[in-house]
Amino acid sequence: MTGERVRVGVTGPPELWRRHVRRIGRFCLGLAAACLAAALAGPGALAAPTIRQSLEMQTFAAPRISPDGRTVVYEESRTNWDADAFETDLWMADVATGERQRLTLADKSSTDAAWSPDGRWIAFLSDRPGVLPKSPKDKKQVWVMPAHGGEAQQLTRFDDGVKAIAWTPDSRSLVIAAAGPQSAALKDRKATFGEFHVVHADYAMVRLWRIDPPTPDAAGRTPPPAEPKRLTAGEAFSIDDFAVSPDGQEIAFAAQRDPDLISNGTSKIYVVPAAGGEARLIAGDGGPNANPQWSPDGKRIAFETAGGDTFFFYANKKIAIVAADGGQARIADADFDEDAHLLRWAPAGIYFAAQQKTQAGLFRLNPETGATRRIAWTDAPIARAFSIAQDFGSVAFIGGDANQAPEVYAASLAGGEPRRLTRDGDQFAGFAPATREVVSWRSGDGTPIEGVLIRPATLEPGRKYPLLVVIHGGPTGVDTPILGPDRYYPVERFVARGALVLRPNYRGSAGYGGKFRALNVRNLGVGDYADVISGVDALIARGIVDPDRVGAMGWSEGGYISAFITTSSDRFRAVSVGAGISDWQTYYANTDITPFTAQYLKATPWDDPEIYRQDSPITYIAKAKTPTLIQHGGADRRVPIANAYELRQALEDHGVPVKMVVYDGFGHPIDKPRQQRAVMEENEAWFGHYIFGDPLAPDLTPDEAAAGSGDPPR
Repeated sequence: MTGERVRVGVTGPPELWRRHVRRIGRFCLGLAAACLAAALAGPGALAAPTIRQSLEMQTFAAPRISPDGRTVVYEESRTNWDADAFETDLWMADVATGERQRLTLADKSSTDAAWSPDGRWIAFLSDRPGVLPKSPKDKKQVWVMPAHGGEAQQLTRFDDGVKAIAWTPDSRSLVIAAAGPQSAALKDRKATFGEFHVVHADYAMVRLWRIDPPTPDAAGRTPPPAEPKRLTAGEAFSIDDFAVSPDGQEIAFAAQRDPDLISNGTSKIYVVPAAGGEARLIAGDGGPNANPQWSPDGKRIAFETAGGDTFFFYANKKIAIVAADGGQARIADADFDEDAHLLRWAPAGIYFAAQQKTQAGLFRLNPETGATRRIAWTDAPIARAFSIAQDFGSVAFIGGDANQAPEVYAASLAGGEPRRLTRDGDQFAGFAPATREVVSWRSGDGTPIEGVLIRPATLEPGRKYPLLVVIHGGPTGVDTPILGPDRYYPVERFVARGALVLRPNYRGSAGYGGKFRALNVRNLGVGDYADVISGVDALIARGIVDPDRVGAMGWSEGGYISAFITTSSDRFRAVSVGAGISDWQTYYANTDITPFTAQYLKATPWDDPEIYRQDSPITYIAKAKTPTLIQHGGADRRVPIANAYELRQALEDHGVPVKMVVYDGFGHPIDKPRQQRAVMEENEAWFGHYIFGDPLAPDLTPDEAAAGSGDPPR
């Protein structure tokens, strides 16, 4: 990394370090081989990473700027093939020099760093093996370490792990959100009857706790930590977000009636004394209400709210303000037409993050007038994951621009030129990544639609390219032209083989305002499909797409739209349905998020079976002709696997070529590297056959050199 000093602080055992070095070596060998292949292929060749190389590329998350703004701690991923896990380490970057230092190198992951306000300590969560007696295995606990390196100390051993942490303003205590130990009654029941659970019962309520990290004595010895003190009690609510008041005397928190996902519509704002005691309700109406943030003087609280909108799954998320003692809340950003993700309340105004079409950034709201202003930085129009310094003078974030890899930046809150602290883009050295550009078209009903076209750097005049459509989930996801490692779908490899890739931001996507986000209400699948097919038609009309070689794929909502394509169109040569919905009634009765369906379709299947029939891919199965790959997690509760089995059986009964792959034990995401590799290779093989004419192998075949070695092929 030219012009950059990197210092690595090794805090783990020697074998961990040797294993890490071997992983780096294997990646570098693979990268060198790819570079050599690109050179031998000649100028202009598109050299894409192998699937393994893509899965080994690191990503960054959760930058946390120090109170004085001089240092940023951030999360950097690593791929542990031996443990079959994507793991996360904490790194520290000096804003002035760019020098970087690894803070953690241990088994498992370290995340959610939190600076003490005096800048001396960093607390974090980790699921590494615990050192306290009776530490539960594989549960995130609180650890704390000196801010500039040193041994980390474990502070907690909660049975179900810790959800979130925050320091008190005096840097003496940590406030923790965690479920308490299992009740004696539940333990007795398990001992008598074994393991089972009652639906919509047996909840482990998340509560607030407080712990004082022990300080070393005169001889430098650190005593064991005390047990955390519980600040909230009872079974009335389960806590989500919280914030400590500027004077440290109170804690505002959001809580819902129980931790069930379907109960998030019941979330309200409460305040409790920081020493513990009775919580008082300050904002219960117009919810769900979430993410409280104190005003600098501690007299008011801002929070995110649906503003009383019944259909909050797709309505704009607003910022409301209420007196810290309670009273009538008011919406402060009524004219801002997008979701506002509340960050901090500063003397200059309330900072929040938001998406705007294919860009994203930081905004400041005047709480009195409702006026908003975007904070602009050169070279980073797509920015997220903001962390604001204690004096509100500087900020850290992850950002970039079209065709750039996202990096960790530090910048002035006044705007201007940010300072880049990482070199994520170096991972693509030796490759020729595809070019990303934002394109637009009109759907069948005239609605303007945008998407990201991923293509070779130069399009050959007169050439008609195969087209692969990759559809994001959500539906309130959004695709941007930023560069990143492939997951699920090997996009770079598709383009390297001579295809174009379209990622449409169909109706319902984030970033285009509340009205656009509601355009697929009682129109799911039907309107979404029209947006996708009109984008395909627009590219065909430009003369750059071969209409006989078009495929589509997507995960979650993208898998649902892909299933709709399978059963509604003969325009596509192949489709891949990832964790997709095939029957809305099946989905509604089995999912862990039933309010989603009732809000988007504005009915239950018992009240309006026709809308459920109209918007279900399975309704149109008689039209299905397209060869379809189905991929699904065997333990998926978000989109239960019954949807996949139903679609597979219906396609088979109608004589349509279909292959179904179940990833045993996985939920909605496939979040381990070996299985993600299998997902990507299945898609590469499926579209390689139907779009590029390759032979279709019945099964994935490991390389002989890797078979039985515990190490994936290079």
